[in-house]
Amino acid sequence: MHYHEAAAFLFDLRRFSVKPGTDRVEALLAHLGDPQADVPFAQIAGSNGKGSAARLTESVLREAGLSVGLYTSPHLSALAERVRVDGRQMTESAIADFVEAVRPWLIDRAAAGEPLTFFEVVTAMAVREFARRDVDVAVLEVGLGGEYDATSAVDPVATAVTNVSLEHTDVLGDTIAEIARTKARIARPDAPLVTACEGEALDVVREVAGEAGAPVTRVVGDGASEAADPDDSDEDTEADDSDEDAEPDERDEGADPTDSDAEPDDPPAFAASYEGRVSATDAEVALAGEREGTYRIPLVGRHQATNAAVAVALADRTAAALRTDLDDRDVRDGLARATWPGRFEVVDTAPLTVLDGAHNPAAARTLAATLAEYDYDDLHLVYAAMHDKDHTETAAALPDAATAVTCRPAIDRAEDPAVLAAALRSAGVDRVTAGDDVADALAAAVDRAEAGDCVLLVGSLFAVAEARAARMRTVRERTVRGVDGAAHALDTAGVQPDGIAAHRDGVDHRTLTLRLRGDRAERVAAAARIVGGDAALGGLGANEDRGAGGEHVPVTVAGTVAELRALVDRLAASDGGGLGGVATDIAASVGIDAPDGGRSSEGDEPAPEFPWSDRTAVMGVLNVTPDSFHDGGRHADLDDAVAGVERMVDAGVDIVDVGGESTRPGADPVPADEEIERVVPTIEAIQSVPAVGSGDVLVSVDTRKPAVARAALDAGADIINDVTGLEDPAMRSVVADADCPVIVMHSLDAPVDPDADPEYDDVVGEVVDALRERLALADTAGIDRDRVIVDPGIGFGKSPAEDFELLARCGEFAALGCPVLVGHSHKSLYGAVGRDADDREHATVAGTALAADRGADIVRVHDVAENRAAVDVAAAANGALRDGEDPE
Repeated sequence: MHYHEAAAFLFDLRRFSVKPGTDRVEALLAHLGDPQADVPFAQIAGSNGKGSAARLTESVLREAGLSVGLYTSPHLSALAERVRVDGRQMTESAIADFVEAVRPWLIDRAAAGEPLTFFEVVTAMAVREFARRDVDVAVLEVGLGGEYDATSAVDPVATAVTNVSLEHTDVLGDTIAEIARTKARIARPDAPLVTACEGEALDVVREVAGEAGAPVTRVVGDGASEAADPDDSDEDTEADDSDEDAEPDERDEGADPTDSDAEPDDPPAFAASYEGRVSATDAEVALAGEREGTYRIPLVGRHQATNAAVAVALADRTAAALRTDLDDRDVRDGLARATWPGRFEVVDTAPLTVLDGAHNPAAARTLAATLAEYDYDDLHLVYAAMHDKDHTETAAALPDAATAVTCRPAIDRAEDPAVLAAALRSAGVDRVTAGDDVADALAAAVDRAEAGDCVLLVGSLFAVAEARAARMRTVRERTVRGVDGAAHALDTAGVQPDGIAAHRDGVDHRTLTLRLRGDRAERVAAAARIVGGDAALGGLGANEDRGAGGEHVPVTVAGTVAELRALVDRLAASDGGGLGGVATDIAASVGIDAPDGGRSSEGDEPAPEFPWSDRTAVMGVLNVTPDSFHDGGRHADLDDAVAGVERMVDAGVDIVDVGGESTRPGADPVPADEEIERVVPTIEAIQSVPAVGSGDVLVSVDTRKPAVARAALDAGADIINDVTGLEDPAMRSVVADADCPVIVMHSLDAPVDPDADPEYDDVVGEVVDALRERLALADTAGIDRDRVIVDPGIGFGKSPAEDFELLARCGEFAALGCPVLVGHSHKSLYGAVGRDADDREHATVAGTALAADRGADIVRVHDVAENRAAVDVAAAANGALRDGEDPE
């Protein structure tokens, strides 16, 4: 079964109405062999904040060394986002395999009058995936309520009810007590239940938990419980399965009263206080009780302090149930790294640009309070909403705006932008424009804003998804070598077999791959064919219901440069629909002039000059560790380190990369102080080498610790090489403050976890997407994109076949607009071609030549002289000597 068939089948299940109870999903799990019996679960219910709490809990548990599954809803642009293992979303092939296995059974059930809903089947898919991947624990976000939610088909080892407010009263009950009761019934015997509920809701939760035999742990925030949480979205829950365009649930007011008179003999396990924003994207919360300290979280807003406290308490109890130690470092790093895209997401700082899905009055008031933490001049709104929302009250609750643009996401239930414009005018916004396309509306607002202003896109998570997809869009140029190469390019872009047969002969010129909303993908493909090129749609684009469920469609476009130029002109001349931005992105990828009026993210200032600016640079590895996989201990003595750098300089090195901690599989972590003692004296000592001291040869430090990076820069290092890809916000701050070059590598674990077995559909495309997310974090941290280098992370969480795929297609990473580093030296991928660990020098040289030929800007190697020769030969073969210049 192909993915497009599987996804279409799943989304079609939305036509079935929900019935109370978990018996149907339990029957499906039984048909699958009861996979839930093989996985410990932590389950999170609540009216608000459960999505944030789930993400924070998962991140903390991963930092403790556990393999963790995460199930949340809704998704932004792909169904697979809902199911993650160790941070990586489920593959399309795994989704197809699951649907192929259960489809006959589901059809029989539907024929018998007992159909399962979309949410029930996707929940079972998540449970089965977690069992198949053998996770240590999985965190489940409840869809709606608790007792009858599909996630309650499992028996969790720990649970949480974040809070209770009046929501979905037609399903859950008319009172706080009724809603609290159904949510609390996720409690299980002897499984700890964590809650931030107060007042009447807390009394009910305790009563229900006591009946179930579940001990209750209470956490409190600093008065934020009454706030609706705009980050939390319950799209596609059991209550609205029948509506394929279901909007995130209402955030009605009615939270519990402040529990200021709690009995002194019932102290909370955690008391959380919000300490305020510390960067454009991060805030600090203080915890008191079982853990004491101040913690950084990548979520801004007073309500997030309580969410963080719930997450820490739940992670503690889940780890205890698994007999796993959870130290304070795990909590600190886990909270700091738990990004949650699309929920009060700052995507730019000049102007401040925020995407948020708040879509009712209560959520809008919470959003206004959060935005008040920022200093800006004028506010420019971009507003979209579904037609069944309270536009007048929501618009009145939003912050005062100087201008507004209304728009309409590609959802049948989206409100007419003219109606939304009228609501904004009635709320006091004088300058309102009724637009259409979401990406165009956001671009218009950004264009009219000054650097000190704020642009806020709000009103619908569907609009957030479209705006985010447009900003994160990456056009990759594929290298196609003959018919087989064309077929491979189409296959990895999700094109089904008959589409490959139809289009492979036409995909033989410049070949581009990108993802678009379904209607746009079809328009781009049609335009490509009109100008003489060819195009094929993958994923749900191969189905008549293109883009169902918010899925973005992969489209592969091919043509000569002249045909692609004609395509760009045609798209730019189209009447709106977001195609102007697509035209600009395609033009940038191919290297042709952008059309007039097209949007471009590139600045006008010239990029700084570095060794990799106009040729492939050679980075030499100088490990000052006793346990590195190839040269451990060779340069531990300072005299040996200096001599090693002198040899590298004589051989033609451009950068020396100093490493004080091994990232080989199974290596023991090194404390920051010890790593500093290794690298700082080395960096200082090698300054005595004239080429290094003069700056002709740059010095990089290979570290994942902010303290080490800061000390190394103070000692004279020029570049930070972060194997965790700027995952730590403190590292982003160090790099931004230093304004230094930084290498952002794709990795799943550092040091490498030898037991990790990640799965990819297209390793290149997925690594590009992951790096794009990290680049977005770098942008908002104030890191100059001209100083960022990307590294696909060969040898870090990939199979040998995937490593060779990255090597062969390294040029595609140029789509990120950054230089590309390839670090392949002496790595295990060469074992797949019969080269043992002590016999990989020649294989490395061959890999260097290939990488340099295919677009690598930097190669990181142990043997400088041999690899310098390979780089020079590749440059000469590609024309470096045609005009008489030196390839060096």
